Amino acid sequence: MTELRKRGRGGGGGDPDSLSDKEADGEDRLGLPGEAGGDCDGEYKADTPSVPPSTADNTPQFLKEAVEGLNPRWKNCCIRGVLSMAMISGFFMMIYLGPIMLIVVVMTIQIKCFQEIIEIGYRVYHSYELPWFRTLSWYFLICVNYFFYGETLAEYFGALVQREEPLQFLVRYHRFISFAVYLAGFCMFVLSLVKKHYRLQFYMFAWTHVTLLIVVTQSHLVIQNLFEGMIWFLVPVSIVICNDIMAYLFGFFFGRTPLIKLSPKKTWEGFIGGFFGTLVFGFILAYLLAQFQYFVCPVEYNSETNRFTAECEPSDIFVMHEYTLPFTVQSILRWKTVNIYPYQIHSVALSTFGSLIGPFGGFFASGFKRAFKIKDFADTIPGHGGIMDRFDCQYLMATFTHVYIASFIRGPNPSTCLCYNMSC
Repeated sequence: MTELRKRGRGGGGGDPDSLSDKEADGEDRLGLPGEAGGDCDGEYKADTPSVPPSTADNTPQFLKEAVEGLNPRWKNCCIRGVLSMAMISGFFMMIYLGPIMLIVVVMTIQIKCFQEIIEIGYRVYHSYELPWFRTLSWYFLICVNYFFYGETLAEYFGALVQREEPLQFLVRYHRFISFAVYLAGFCMFVLSLVKKHYRLQFYMFAWTHVTLLIVVTQSHLVIQNLFEGMIWFLVPVSIVICNDIMAYLFGFFFGRTPLIKLSPKKTWEGFIGGFFGTLVFGFILAYLLAQFQYFVCPVEYNSETNRFTAECEPSDIFVMHEYTLPFTVQSILRWKTVNIYPYQIHSVALSTFGSLIGPFGGFFASGFKRAFKIKDFADTIPGHGGIMDRFDCQYLMATFTHVYIASFIRGPNPSTCLCYNMSC
């Protein structure tokens, strides 16, 4: 690579406005520390820039004073515990305020997560003064949200759309308008390309779009799950929260065996303890919520009252059933049958995914942070890091829940089955 750079900069002839492949590779390098050498280690360092560390400590003063005499391990545990309880209390308040407030919270979290990831890219590459990077990043965020929320409006607010003529026009041509708006941003990006920064600009273009895929798309799925019934929103979210707490507690008190190098503080004891604790929690929570119509009925917009309602005849999975236990279980529990909601069985599948596969969302985030030599995405929440640090597993769980509902709960679309049978 070093030889290519020398040739690119030292060439005598040729059109100065045209770049050969060698010149492009030489002049368009990131130019980060460690690139000057030609060895493999230098190339590796060039590909893993570090983000300037944040030294701000925004822990509330009363918490600092309360844990002042404790050792660092217990101090961090107490701070995390107090702020976790505060966040859980806030979550209960949002549930009480209803679906609209939950949608607003999801969108706010989405924007904050997007901002944290984009800010990392800006802090890494800000010295290059890339034109329009942050402006285009936020522009694309608006474009993608316009598309997804427009789809939601057309699907769940049909009565409102029929009543308002401007909305009818926007819904009818929604996808064309969305494409046109995105195309304008695409053209702006092409026009912003600067010689010697082509590769870096395409890096950041990809950075923005991958962030949109991870954050915005999955946030949309969270809202889709909410409209299926608040129970499909609350149980998966609570399962991830419970698994995080259980794994932390089991790891804190019993952790001895490291689980994965990407996250050295994670232990097998915490992972296994979190799994069993989450299974029990999910099963009990599903039983409690399945009894209330407010949680199990799909959320619908009532055009007469201009409010969201959750009123319906509960579906079969939310009606108590009697199940015969396997003979082995009968001999242990001395019970032949058990009365449970079918949804509790589904909660076992959700809990299993949330505790065994869900943490890989956190491991993925840990790998990302290690690649840029940062501890947390931000310092928004003392003891926890940024918003993205708390929701890295939630997005993966939301996608699984959406796929699970479509595959095992909602069933096939009758019109689609008819179409297949008619070979259309």
